[in-house]
Amino acid sequence: MSNPMQRVCKKCLLRDMAEQAQYTNLFSYVKNLPPDDKVPDNVYEERLVFCRNCDKLLSGTCILCGCYVELRAAMRVKSCPAVPARWGKYD
Repeated sequence: MSNPMQRVCKKCLLRDMAEQAQYTNLFSYVKNLPPDDKVPDNVYEERLVFCRNCDKLLSGTCILCGCYVELRAAMRVKSCPAVPARWGKYD
């Protein structure tokens, strides 16, 4: 049973949430993406800065597309669904 007074973390990435252990498979998946499919670590972190400050972030997901932002940000072929100019496909 959930605590009705528990605060929903609206502006958090999954790795910042107390329930992080629930997302172990997601973090493992991101970590083990083939290098050709994954952006460099510095690009990933830059993308997450945009996501963390976006008003479309809700509990680690993008409310526009429903993705986990930490997964989307790690992938070369993905772009920001809110404003693709923020971060686009990585060449």
